[in-house]
Amino acid sequence: MKDQIERLIQEQLAREAQEKTRRHFIKSCAQGLGGLALSSIFMGCDPLTKQPKKSTTTFSERDLNPLATLPPHYGPKVKSVIYLHMAGAPSQLEMFDYKPKLHSLDGQDCPQSLLAGKKFAFIKGTPKLMGPQAEFKQEGDSGNWVSNFMPHFKKVVDDVAFLKAVHTDQFNHGPAQLFMHTGSARLGRPSIGAWATYGLGSENQNLPGFVVLTSGGNTPDAGKSVWGSGFLPSVYQGVQCRSKGDPVLYLEDPEGISRDLKKSTIDAITKINKEEYAKYADPEILARINQYEMAYRMQIAVPEVMNINNEPEHIKEMYGVEPGKESFANNCLLARKLVEDGVRFVQLFDWGWDSHGVVRSGSIDKGLRNKCTQIDRPITALIMDLKQRGLLDDTLIVWGGEFGRTPMQENRGNKKMPFKGRDHHGDAFTMWMAGGGIKKGASHGQTDDIGFSGIEGRVSVHDVHATILHLLGFDHEEFTYEFQGRPFRLTDVEGNIIKEILS
Repeated sequence: MKDQIERLIQEQLAREAQEKTRRHFIKSCAQGLGGLALSSIFMGCDPLTKQPKKSTTTFSERDLNPLATLPPHYGPKVKSVIYLHMAGAPSQLEMFDYKPKLHSLDGQDCPQSLLAGKKFAFIKGTPKLMGPQAEFKQEGDSGNWVSNFMPHFKKVVDDVAFLKAVHTDQFNHGPAQLFMHTGSARLGRPSIGAWATYGLGSENQNLPGFVVLTSGGNTPDAGKSVWGSGFLPSVYQGVQCRSKGDPVLYLEDPEGISRDLKKSTIDAITKINKEEYAKYADPEILARINQYEMAYRMQIAVPEVMNINNEPEHIKEMYGVEPGKESFANNCLLARKLVEDGVRFVQLFDWGWDSHGVVRSGSIDKGLRNKCTQIDRPITALIMDLKQRGLLDDTLIVWGGEFGRTPMQENRGNKKMPFKGRDHHGDAFTMWMAGGGIKKGASHGQTDDIGFSGIEGRVSVHDVHATILHLLGFDHEEFTYEFQGRPFRLTDVEGNIIKEILS
C-alpha cells in the first residue's frame, strides 16, 4: 500500500512538472513556434502585452446537477413514462389483432404475391398460412379484441389506445430493438429514456432519473445500448436495478466506513474533479461528479423504494409478485413505486418472446401462452393501481415489441418446424399506450384480412417516438443535441404525432 501511494505521488509530481516545462508550454501554444509567431501578430502570446487574468470557473446548477428539473417546450400531459418492452417480439395475431379469415386459410400455401421481394429472418421457400392459435372476444365498452391468452387485460381494455399498424424496416432483433429505443438501428444514439431525462431532469434527486428493470433470465439482444446515453453525457443513461438480491451491486459501504467518512471522501473527490474540469472542460467530468453524489444518496433511497415486502398483501396479490425472485410481476410493482417517488423514466424489458417454433417454450400455442400468463396479471394490476392512486393521469405506459410475427407458419427450406411458430415481421404489428393524454378505448390503424400489411393508419417507430415526446411536452423537431457539428434528435428527420390516439 505504501509503495502504491508513493507511486501515485510521483505520478502527480511528474504531471505537474510536465505542465511547467518550456517544451510543454511551446507545444500548447497553438502549434508550437508557428503558433507563437501567429499569436504575436494577433497580440495573443506577446509577453509585452498585458494578459487578462484567467476567470475562475463557475458552475451552474445544471452543471453540478444534470438531473435538475427543466421545463419542456410546452405544457406536458404526463410527468413519467413506464415503457414495457417484450424482447423477442410477441405475436399480435394471438393477442390483439384478430384475423378470422386466417382460420379458413390455415394450412394453405402462402400466395407468392406476398412473398415476392420480401425479406424474412428465417422463412425459405413457400410457407403455409397459420390461423390464430388463440380465441378472441370483443371486450369492454370499446369492443376492442382481446384473446383468451390475456384474460385479466379485458378489465383495463377501455383504458388503453391500440396502434394496430405499426411498421419498422428492421427484421432482426438487435437492430430492431436499437431502432425502437434509440431511433437508429446503429449503435451510438441515445435511448428515449436518456432523451427524456436530459430534457426534463428528475423530480427525485435521490434516485436516478432513468431506471431499467429486466426479467426473463436475459437482457435484450441489442444489449445495454438500448438504455444507453449515446452521445449525451453518461449521467443520462439508464441505471439497471435488480428485483432479486441487492437492487444495486455494492450499494452498502465496506465494514468500518461510516457515512461521515464516505461524505468527506466524496467531497474531496468532487473538489479534485472540479479542478480537472477547470483545466479541460470535459463534460464527462461533471457527469462523474454527479454520479458520485447520486451513488451516495442512493444508498439511503434505493433500499426503501426497491423493497416490495412492505407493500400491503392485497397489492402483492393483485400483481402476483414473487418476493426474492426476478420476475416481471415484481418489476411492474417496482415501476409503480419508482414513478410514485418521482423517477422520470422506467424501462422494463421482459425477455423470451421469440416464437419461431424451434422449441416448446418458443412455440406460438404453448410458449407464447405461458409468456402472456406471466405479464397479463401484472400489467392489468399496474394500470389499475396507478389509476386508484391518481397517478395514471400523470404517467404514460407504452407496451410493445421490436416488430411483430408473420401470418405464415415458419419453415426453413420447406422443412416443417417441430412446434408451431411465426417468423419476424416488420410490416405490421401492434402496440398500445395508456395514461395521461391518451384517448381511452381508442384503436388506430388496420391490417389486411390476414394481418400481413397495414392498410389504414400506418405509423412508424419515429411516429411513436414523436408522440411520446409530445406527451412529455416536447416538440420533437426542436428537441435536439449538438454533436459532431450538427443537431441530432430522437426522431432523426422524420416522425409525426399520432393525434388519433390523443385525448
